[in-house]
Amino acid sequence: MQRQFRTTPIEKYAEHMGTEAIDRIKKKAEKLRDLHIAHINSTYYGGGVAELLSSLTLLMNDVGIKTGWRVIQGSPDFFSITKKFHNALQGHCVNLTERKKYLYENINFENSIRNHLDHDLVIAHDPQVLPLINHYPNRNGPWIWRCHVDITEPDPALWDYLTQFIEKYDAVIYTLEEYKKNLSTPEIYFFPAIDPYCSKNWNLPDDVINERLEHYNIPTDLPLVVQVSRFDKWKDPEGVIRAFNIARKEVDCRLVLLGNVALDDPEGSEIYKSLLDYANDRILIISQQDTALVNALQRKAAVVMQKSIREGFGLTVTEAMWKGAAVIGGNTGGIKYQIKNGENGFLVSSEEEAAERLVELLNCPDLRKTMGEKARETVKQRFLMPHLLERYLDLINSFETTFRLKY
Repeated sequence: MQRQFRTTPIEKYAEHMGTEAIDRIKKKAEKLRDLHIAHINSTYYGGGVAELLSSLTLLMNDVGIKTGWRVIQGSPDFFSITKKFHNALQGHCVNLTERKKYLYENINFENSIRNHLDHDLVIAHDPQVLPLINHYPNRNGPWIWRCHVDITEPDPALWDYLTQFIEKYDAVIYTLEEYKKNLSTPEIYFFPAIDPYCSKNWNLPDDVINERLEHYNIPTDLPLVVQVSRFDKWKDPEGVIRAFNIARKEVDCRLVLLGNVALDDPEGSEIYKSLLDYANDRILIISQQDTALVNALQRKAAVVMQKSIREGFGLTVTEAMWKGAAVIGGNTGGIKYQIKNGENGFLVSSEEEAAERLVELLNCPDLRKTMGEKARETVKQRFLMPHLLERYLDLINSFETTFRLKY
């Protein structure tokens, strides 16, 4: 029997957003049907950017805009350097040597030869791909840099170095207005979003949830406290463990830290290995690339945590909120724009505060249920994939005439 393959059409989202919103988005897309757009980033899987692009590029094609997705190739040394850049953009120091600069720029040069970016619009995501623009002097249309990380206090030397590339772009998109810098390039901002119809977020029946948990030997005899994120120091997994150990003195529960190691994040495996020292019957440390397991854990969890120290936005928070989970998030970056403290979740600034809120939620099922319902409604109103698509359509429509004259 021949298999039938399909993607999710824009009309399907009307069950969450209404037909009026979907019709409005389709009308905006009609003006851009003759455009050919490319997104480019550094990895096909692992992390929020890859997950976002997986759905967004399909949806852009569905509304009639020819949209491609390119991924650059790089050596382990390259990704080690760009991870240091990522950390430095979020506040760490970096030893910005000439060797690092050369390797960073040369890998981008090599990728410019492999990728023929002669599109009407190119959207480059995060610092790994920034220098690509140097090698396309005769562009057919505008290039946009989309920065997904928290750049509230970047390393000054690194920011000065990267600015030479950033200011060659025609626009810069940040997640939050507070990330804006004084650039010569126009700076705008809008939130990312999740796809309710991808395998990580679609509804799962109880038997499938239980099967996934049993497959990974995750007991459900105690309330589950879950954090799902890359193994990254900015996600503060050790702080989560310490907060959990404080809370379990009052409420017996089990912690599951589930993560994966992205292709462009060489530090991830080291952090994962370091966490294994904490593993025991009450603390499970799991490294798996299994979206069904993520989905199952977020739905089964009594409480979902995302105790990040820095967070560009925090799509794992959005995912858990969509599933009606009670979420405790770090009071930082984009998390505080999703969670309204005390209403649809809790924001915390310390391990002690996280432990206190964890105990409160574990002891009060009604509070968990109420917060979870409000959390889902928040995502429904603000953070579903068509919301993000519409923001891109508005941006492209806003300067399309100007850019056509320019290019």
